Amino acid sequence: MPERTVVVASRTGLHARPAKIFVQAAARLGVPVRIRAGDGRPVPANSILAVLSLGAVQGTEVTLDAEGPDAEAALASLAELLARDLDAEEGSGG
Repeated sequence: MPERTVVVASRTGLHARPAKIFVQAAARLGVPVRIRAGDGRPVPANSILAVLSLGAVQGTEVTLDAEGPDAEAALASLAELLARDLDAEEGSGG
């Protein structure tokens, strides 16, 4: 199963808007993706409650894993998303 490790860049971590953006992106992929913080238990990346339960703050290293023919592309897309400060991007549009 392919994996990708990335550091959460959003200044609020995976909370509020960044978590919502990440979960929505994971749900759109059509590939089962899981995320875990550190050595924790993996949770579904398309579940807002599960992602929030990780308690991932800015600088937390998370690992994504996925299954299926498009797993690598899904992981690359989600890892790129987590590596950006989604709070700053959301705030600049208003």
